Amino acid sequence: MDLKKATIPTNTVTRTLSDFDRQTGNIYETVNVIATRANQISSEIKQELSRKLTEFSNITDNLEETFENREQIEISRFYERLPKPVLAATEEYLAGELSFEHMSKSGDENEE
Repeated sequence: MDLKKATIPTNTVTRTLSDFDRQTGNIYETVNVIATRANQISSEIKQELSRKLTEFSNITDNLEETFENREQIEISRFYERLPKPVLAATEEYLAGELSFEHMSKSGDENEE
């Protein structure tokens, strides 16, 4: 899912709890799946932002010389306005876009 083009609400949305345990059969497994995906999304965003901001880094950076770069500020603001990773992961889960595996009690892997 491309966060930049997605229409994910950035505020709180009331959801029905039964929507979350349909695929896994357990709300705690669902929370684990969503949290794992949110961590993946977060690390992807962090890497992307770091790549973009390294273009602006100076080799001679020190505390006395701090320059404000308008383009750098705009990039940072853009990433601050993106929906939170857990909201994106929740939308992916509810839309059925996530695939995951869980271990049964007997140790067999089941894919859903």
